[in-house]
Amino acid sequence: MATARPGWSRRAQYGLFFSLIAVIAGIIVGLILLTLSLVAPQQFERVRGAALDVTGPIAGALHEVAATTEGVFTGAGNYWDAANQNAELKRERQAMLRRMVEAKAIFQENRQLKAVLQLREQERATIAVGRIVGSSFNSPRRFAILSVGTSDGVRIGMPVRSPDGLVGRIIDAGSLASRVLLVSDRASIVPARLLRNGIPVIAQGRGDGTIDVRPLEVGRNPFKRGDIIITSGTGGLYPPLVPIARVVKLDDDGAVALPLADPATTSFGMVEPPFEPAAMAAENAPAAADNR
Repeated sequence: MATARPGWSRRAQYGLFFSLIAVIAGIIVGLILLTLSLVAPQQFERVRGAALDVTGPIAGALHEVAATTEGVFTGAGNYWDAANQNAELKRERQAMLRRMVEAKAIFQENRQLKAVLQLREQERATIAVGRIVGSSFNSPRRFAILSVGTSDGVRIGMPVRSPDGLVGRIIDAGSLASRVLLVSDRASIVPARLLRNGIPVIAQGRGDGTIDVRPLEVGRNPFKRGDIIITSGTGGLYPPLVPIARVVKLDDDGAVALPLADPATTSFGMVEPPFEPAAMAAENAPAAADNR
C-alpha cells in the first residue's frame, strides 16, 4: 500500500503553520491599530501618515506601471486602428484614381465626339461618323477599322478625317464596317502643301507611323521643324486645307512628319464624299479592272 511522502507532508505542515502565523499577526496588528485609534488618536494619525509615506511611492510606482501598460496596449490598439485606416485610405485612393482615369477618358472621348459633331455641322456634306475600333501598329501596313459601312452610305475611296486632321481613305467597305488606309501607310500618297508659305509638297506614308514629305521643286529644302502640312485639294479626292502632319525631323531634301490624327488617340472618324466625284471614280477604276 502506498504511503504519503514525508517531505511532501512536512512542506504542507510548514505552509499551514506560516499561514496561521500570518493571520494571527494580521489580527494582532489590526487590534493594535484599532486600540491606538481609540485611545490615542494623534498617535494613530502619525502611524497612518508614516504608513502613507511608505506605501505612497509604492502605490505611485504601481500606478506608473499600470499607466505604462495601459499606454502600451492603447498605443498598440491605436497603431492597429491607424494601420487599418491607412489601408482603407489606400483602397479609397486607388478607387478614386481609377474613377479619375475613367472620367478623363470619358471627357476626352466626349470632347472628340463634340468636335466631330461641330465639324460635321460646319461641313456641307458628311456621309457618316463612326468609331475607330482598331488599328495596326506592329505591321508595316497601316490600317484602321471604322464602325460604319455601306449601309451608312460609305463607299471605297472616300476620305476619312477627324477634328485633328486627315485620317486616310476607305479602301474596303462592308455593310457595317470599313477598312481605312491611314496616311502613314506606304501606299498612301496625298498632294499637300506647307501651311506656312503654300509651297506644294507630296506626303507619303513611311509604314512606321510617320510621313515622308518632299517638295515638288528639287534643289532646296523648304521645311522647318514644327511646320504644318495640309491638303492642297489637287487630284480632287481630298478637300483642301485639311491638316495632315507636323514636321519633326529634317533630312537632305525633305522632312519626316507625324500625323496629327493619330488613331491611337482618335476615337471617331468622319467619312466625307470626295472633293470632286470624278476623283473617286478614278480611284475605284483599278479595283474594278482587277475584278473583271
